[in-house]
Amino acid sequence: MEYRKEKGLPAIALSKSLTIVAQMHVRDLEINEPHKEASNCNMHSWSDVGEKWSGCCYTSDHKAAKCMWDKPRELTKYKGDGFEIAHGYLSGDSKATAAGGLAGWKGSPGHNAVMINLGIWKKVKWQAVGIGIYEKYAVIWFGKEKDKAGIPGKCK
Repeated sequence: MEYRKEKGLPAIALSKSLTIVAQMHVRDLEINEPHKEASNCNMHSWSDVGEKWSGCCYTSDHKAAKCMWDKPRELTKYKGDGFEIAHGYLSGDSKATAAGGLAGWKGSPGHNAVMINLGIWKKVKWQAVGIGIYEKYAVIWFGKEKDKAGIPGKCK
């Protein structure tokens, strides 16, 4: 949120629901590697081994966008669509960090645009955000609807 503040943008409310989605997705990416099932699948993909979600191969042409948009409703009571940015290390022993993810997203025009409302995202008012980091992966989920579930509890 500090990055948005630097750009003169409002903070986005932390969402319990979108945090659940984000945390489930980073674990799916690490454990099941759905983005490695086919050469054209990317990190917005979901495996088909989850009990609570449908799997998909998300490709750069965004033909499977509905798979992403629907995940908050599949996994929680969040009513709106979800929009994800993802960062990860596809090989080696590197671990994802908040700082590493932010640096990667800032350096990617498409991801940066989502974070700071540029281009097609200029008029979007993000009302909810959820974050997940696990092993090699970091994701942020954004939503246009307020989350009635409130904010996530503190980690122990």
